[in-house]
Amino acid sequence: MASSALARISNLQRHFDPTEANSNKGGSDGFCGDLIKISPEVSEALLRGDAVVALESTIISHGMPYPLNLETAKEVEAIVRTNGAVPATIAILDGIPCVGLSMEELERLAILGKRVQKTARRDIALVVASRGNGATTVSASMFFASVVGIPVFVTGGIGGVHRHGEHTMDISSDLTELGRTPVAVVSAGVKSILDIPRTLEYLETQGVCVAAYKTNEFPAFFTETSGCKVPCRVDSPEDCARLIDANTKLKLNTGVLFAVPIPKEHSASGSIIESAIQKALKEARDKNITGNAETPFLLSKVNELTGGASLAANMALVKNNALVGTRIAVALAQLRKSCNKVGNAESVS
Repeated sequence: MASSALARISNLQRHFDPTEANSNKGGSDGFCGDLIKISPEVSEALLRGDAVVALESTIISHGMPYPLNLETAKEVEAIVRTNGAVPATIAILDGIPCVGLSMEELERLAILGKRVQKTARRDIALVVASRGNGATTVSASMFFASVVGIPVFVTGGIGGVHRHGEHTMDISSDLTELGRTPVAVVSAGVKSILDIPRTLEYLETQGVCVAAYKTNEFPAFFTETSGCKVPCRVDSPEDCARLIDANTKLKLNTGVLFAVPIPKEHSASGSIIESAIQKALKEARDKNITGNAETPFLLSKVNELTGGASLAANMALVKNNALVGTRIAVALAQLRKSCNKVGNAESVS
């Protein structure tokens, strides 16, 4: 148990107390040391080697209206707890990156909504330095999860190559993060407002293992299928755990993307969604909406055009991803504990 437990303890001690990290010799306006605050519940679970599931906060502040966003965040955390893991929602509050939020902090994010800055990896330093509030996207959430040692992260859908990306070069930092950060991401694939075939090509270039859960086809967020085949299929949480463990032991230093289809009963009609997407894309171009403002606009517009069907599907797939992701995290924790026991027994003998 020794080496892995000591490594976790050492890692956590460096990140646990932000007030100590902020007390530098150069004055109150600077920073030194590490700045990440981990909730007691999350830190204790990590020290024990128990299952922890990282969750993003952009879906709370930018993905849904209040109070639906708060209700969904609470329900997702409850799913994680009920199935044997500790939820670790990630956000930046008053300049302090937080891993694991209290109910009060969740509510604060939900009420502030879009007044909280949408924070990808590139924005982290700015939000921290300005002591602002940041809702972490997939890339920022992966970064913080990796720093504190959380191997599994659950989201709704990852970003990707935008349609017409071959001309605009609009490619989500989620993809490059998957190429350099060893965290497993559980999502319902790529948002169907994006260019799915080019996104998969880009992930291949980044060396990212893309595995579909209980299917041979990559899901398209709102719908179960996209027409794109995947190179890897996994059929159980244990399969996923072994894949993550191999990726870690080989030190590939890349993420693994587990694409989980939306449950059939919640799958939206592909033709209706695609028609709404095309109309939303045209409006975005007409209004010159680009960059990190484009995805929230498109999702909101598609929801409006589908009479709320896409939002209902979004909520359902996030909860399903939380369930599957938690089972993967539990299987991984059990696998690593059993490996530690075998290793300890061998060292004693």
